[in-house]
Amino acid sequence: MVSMDRPLLFMPSVRLCVSDLQEEGKNAINAPMNPSTMDIHPEDTLLEENEERTMIDPNSKEDPKFKELIKVLIDWINDVLVEERIIVKQLEEDLYDGQVLQKLLEKLADRKLNVAEVTQSEIGQKQKLQTVLEAVHDLLRPHGWTIKWNVDSIHGKNLISILHLLVALAMHFRAPIRLPEHASVQVVVVRKREGLLQTAHVTEELTTTTEMMMGRFERDAFDTLFDHAPDKLSVVKKSLITFVNKHLNKLNLEVTELETQFADGVYLVLLMGLLEDYFVPLHNFYLTPESFDQKVHNVSFAFELMQDGGLKKPKARPEDVVNLDLKSTLRVLYNLFTKYKNIE
Repeated sequence: MVSMDRPLLFMPSVRLCVSDLQEEGKNAINAPMNPSTMDIHPEDTLLEENEERTMIDPNSKEDPKFKELIKVLIDWINDVLVEERIIVKQLEEDLYDGQVLQKLLEKLADRKLNVAEVTQSEIGQKQKLQTVLEAVHDLLRPHGWTIKWNVDSIHGKNLISILHLLVALAMHFRAPIRLPEHASVQVVVVRKREGLLQTAHVTEELTTTTEMMMGRFERDAFDTLFDHAPDKLSVVKKSLITFVNKHLNKLNLEVTELETQFADGVYLVLLMGLLEDYFVPLHNFYLTPESFDQKVHNVSFAFELMQDGGLKKPKARPEDVVNLDLKSTLRVLYNLFTKYKNIE
């Protein structure tokens, strides 16, 4: 029986095997039909027959949208777990064992998972990861999410799987973040067929459009306006500014920038009071909101007032308005304009 504590340097036959496989992998990757400048590690070529492994093309890691996606997700995780004093710096190294994922899910779902707090062994880590992922799947599957990860891929530090998981969690829990649209990565897939390594290059899409990720598939006039008639956008904005100022001027308030001045929700709340002719008690909202959560509270409260006034639930998310998403803000204001444009 060979001791696993002995270094491979003293095992010539194993070293030769690894060397041969490494050379085989490089030859396959650099074949004329499959050009690539990737460095193949020995562990990436130790494949069983018909087994496959995926690797990110290093050039893809420099793509601005890919880098932005990683940064936004890391910042989001750290914001959620700030009270746990957990700081994530690298997704693959910090999330593979299930510890951070456990804390993240518990915080997002407001529930406690029945898992060991600290697990050092690989078996213990995978057991914890299995429990965490089962809880994730129970949340996501009823909503039609496609599961693109598993215990082995997460524990194996597969960055693509980890990104798919985090994007799904961020969308499901309506995270107050803006993911870059159409972020993708070039992937090299290595397969072993009849003893030989074969490679293929594919594009893995990590995000789509914000609206599709949020489940808003039905396009409306504003989609058309932004996509096909941006020149008319200034006309629409001017009309809406005239409309809101007609009422906000009664409180000596004036709007000049739609995307910024409604982002904290204060003007939305006050506008609803003016349109429906009632006083909104100050204790119901934050007159001078300081945090993101306080701004989201204000916009959400304004949405409730709109529904109380007979309007349908706004298509936009409160977080989108707070995040200065112009299209979302215009949708909300246009709905108000449609109903109240004739009110003096």
